[in-house]
Amino acid sequence: MSNPPTTGKLEAELQVREAMLPAKLRDWRAKLSTKAKQEKRFRFYSLYGLVGDPETLRAAWMQVRANGGAPGVDGVSIEQIEKEGVEAFLLELGSELAQKRYGTGAVRRVYIPKGNGKLRPLGIPNLRDRVVQTAVVLILEPIFESDFLDCSYGFRPGRSAHDALEVIRQNLVNGRCTVYDADMEGCFDSIPHDKLIACVRMRVVDGSVLRLIKQWLRAPVEEKDENGRPRRRRNDKGTPQGGVVSPLLANIYLHWFDRVFYAKAGPARWAKAVLVRYADDFVILTREVEGKLRKFVEEKIEVWLGLRINREKTRLINLREPGQRLDFLGYSFRLDRDRCGRKLRYWNMCPSTQAIARERERLRRMINKSRCFQPLPNLIQELNRHLKAWSNYFRPGYSRDAFRQINSYVRLRLALHLRQHSQRPWRPAQGTSKCVHLDQLGLIYL
Repeated sequence: MSNPPTTGKLEAELQVREAMLPAKLRDWRAKLSTKAKQEKRFRFYSLYGLVGDPETLRAAWMQVRANGGAPGVDGVSIEQIEKEGVEAFLLELGSELAQKRYGTGAVRRVYIPKGNGKLRPLGIPNLRDRVVQTAVVLILEPIFESDFLDCSYGFRPGRSAHDALEVIRQNLVNGRCTVYDADMEGCFDSIPHDKLIACVRMRVVDGSVLRLIKQWLRAPVEEKDENGRPRRRRNDKGTPQGGVVSPLLANIYLHWFDRVFYAKAGPARWAKAVLVRYADDFVILTREVEGKLRKFVEEKIEVWLGLRINREKTRLINLREPGQRLDFLGYSFRLDRDRCGRKLRYWNMCPSTQAIARERERLRRMINKSRCFQPLPNLIQELNRHLKAWSNYFRPGYSRDAFRQINSYVRLRLALHLRQHSQRPWRPAQGTSKCVHLDQLGLIYL
């Protein structure tokens, strides 16, 4: 399995993240990681005290505060806790944990639009639950990180989507051009609780920690009905997407698919296949996909793990064939000829058509009629922050054409904004143009 080393930037960020933790917590995490690496079958049985320690809770609060986010069902915000006193809040939370009085609150269900027009359900826990979940992640993460395989990239410290994309590019260059592009349907909401707890118990047998996880898994979900009235329902499966602990739990569960894939009897051996997984999105690259490989994947995902594969979105792609492309994590890979039309080569990864369409829609919402009275310099500052973040993600690939499209679209939308900004049509000063005027106000070019 070919994987690139962790990039220097991510390594530096990881070191900074660890340095921000209290020295005692850093020492605990290092010891847990070392023990887990040395003894692969060891089960940790005394972790609850570390979770409820004041140093762990304080570090968890700092991470929750840095991430921000909306209040949960109880309506308590970060600003409200800071106003009433963070130390008193953490002291009360630590006391509840120590006396086993802590109980999770309901999860607020919200829906955000997806690129395909559908809605993605998110669960927003209360702030106190987010702090305790972060504390559990701080203690459990070094244990399970020692077990996770290199083929997993999503929601892991020191790893990024760019690492996963680079592995795909390298394998395409090496001739693994046949791709099994799978889509798991509602993975986070479908994970069976009993099987997930069994996976956690492979490493953690502390009953108090397991009870915390079970509480979060079974926490009631509150959402509004068609009349705007709140209603609650109990969770019987899944780990709410949006919870702090959910990404780690999903990786713990899907890690067992990684394990069987790279086992002695797995496709990595008999099909020379490579798995690249980013959370619940994964692709398998090989020189030739056989029916045996597809049967193996579907059996392990659907029968063994109890999840669902979306047959409509799952494809077998041979990138050697004209017009075929692989879309993954917002990028497209395809085989193309050079400018002279002679030699076949792999294009560098470039933003996918769907990614560009999503960005145009986001920009349309940012520059619309309802905001025409917003001062132009303020709007440009907001646009610059967004465009820098978007371009930073797509800069590693061949993105020149996509950047050109976005630059043109932004200036077109801003020209309409200027026209609607007042009752009189806006005109640039003599000798300048709208584009020059926008450049003078600091609008960036990608």
